[in-house]
Amino acid sequence: MTEIHTPRLLLRSWHDDDLAPMADINADPRVMRWIDDGSVRDLNHTAEAIERWEEEWDEEGFGLFAVELLASGELIGFAGLSVPEFLPEVMPAVAIGWRLGSQFWGQGYASEAAHATLEFALQDRGLDRVISINRVGDNASENVIRKLGMVPERETAHPVYGYPLRVHAIDLTEFRA
Repeated sequence: MTEIHTPRLLLRSWHDDDLAPMADINADPRVMRWIDDGSVRDLNHTAEAIERWEEEWDEEGFGLFAVELLASGELIGFAGLSVPEFLPEVMPAVAIGWRLGSQFWGQGYASEAAHATLEFALQDRGLDRVISINRVGDNASENVIRKLGMVPERETAHPVYGYPLRVHAIDLTEFRA
């Protein structure tokens, strides 16, 4: 799997010792507020999720990177690419996403990791289009999405939970790496 270095971050494969810090992130109600039904996740759910993320790397040739602070080696969350199968109306598609611990919000880490992920999508994986799906009202994610140059493409509803979603897209042939 590819490793990506940015000025402050390392996007890398998952290690065994990432489970506890990622589980802590998933257990934070502030982090999970905008995800699925908003419920927190426990250690077992996080372990299953990491296993699925690693399988996606094997199946698709891309997936979610563990994101580590270069300065400290601390895991701060994930960023990467996935296939948004939960939303059939946008398929076929590849979506960019991220989830960081709340103590790392507001410092530009999500934008830095997401920008590096778009470069990876274009330069390493040859994708010509990437989408992002966010829950309407999640202004922090919407800000990151706009910084990436993504534009709103459609509004829809989550097929299970019913809340409004906004789908953004970017043509990577126009992306400025």
